[in-house]
Amino acid sequence: MKIALICGVSGQDGSYLARLLLQKGYIVYGGARDAQGSAFANLHRLGIYDHVRTLSVNLQDFRSVIQALAKAQPDEIYNLSGQSSVGLSFEQPVETLESIATGTLNLLEAIRFTGRAVRFYNAGSSECFGNTEGMPAHENTPFRPCSPYGVAKAAAFWEVANYRDAYHLYACTGILFNHESPLRPSRFVTKKIISAACRIAAGSPEKLRLGNLDIERDWGWAPEYVGAMWQMLQQPEPSDFVIATGKSSKLSDFIEEAFSCVGLGWKEHVEIDPALFRPTDLMVGRADPGRAERVLGWKAKNLMPEVVRLMIEAEQGKTPVQSL
Repeated sequence: MKIALICGVSGQDGSYLARLLLQKGYIVYGGARDAQGSAFANLHRLGIYDHVRTLSVNLQDFRSVIQALAKAQPDEIYNLSGQSSVGLSFEQPVETLESIATGTLNLLEAIRFTGRAVRFYNAGSSECFGNTEGMPAHENTPFRPCSPYGVAKAAAFWEVANYRDAYHLYACTGILFNHESPLRPSRFVTKKIISAACRIAAGSPEKLRLGNLDIERDWGWAPEYVGAMWQMLQQPEPSDFVIATGKSSKLSDFIEEAFSCVGLGWKEHVEIDPALFRPTDLMVGRADPGRAERVLGWKAKNLMPEVVRLMIEAEQGKTPVQSL
């Protein structure tokens, strides 16, 4: 029976990954900065809290990381922790860099220090690529991040690559494009749109205030993406992969789809707020996930319209989150 340690188990991806690994028969340890004080709401929503062995681990504290590895004795480690909001990274750049880059480095160094034959997955991000001038990004596309979050994720990516080459660790990064679900926190624009559309459809007089509606992103379905994470650690040799649908849409298209699902036109309910524009923003995010399909046999099934529909149905209570 394999043992997995998921750092950042309380988040969207961590919770879905924990469910997937439990279904595959793993013993799952879930790390959080303060396990005793954490509510683990997403694990409860998925109905798996009682099956995950939670433990406290502060990835910015090397001693804490060593203790977590000694307790869990994992075969696989999934690093999904760290500050996860691009917008918030402009307000908290130091915390963003330390939680992502230092946390990743401590995990890698702990694996090297203990000498355990651990397979290590690191959560990368499409924000590493920055402006690709409209070209789909693949595994060899140069990084030009345009946010503190993207800079931190790029640093973590190269840490993983360095430890893989220098110390021959089984370590890889999944460069994931945007992926959504009902477990998204409300600070994420997709969740903000879904929730507002449902409230307005139910009679709320509010206006949905948003920033730049012309940005393009590749939106996928989070429960599918955690499957790609697991598949990456089952390969004979470690390697990095772009994980995405390969289809990008404007934010205005996402909004239109959401309001259409609740029987409304969106333009009369949405206002542009200049205060919500970021200092720098990636205008177009496009992906080439072809290598993941060729090597892993992984391909996204749900594109943006289906992702929106699933999130709307969960928000309205039509579909239980546990079944998504």
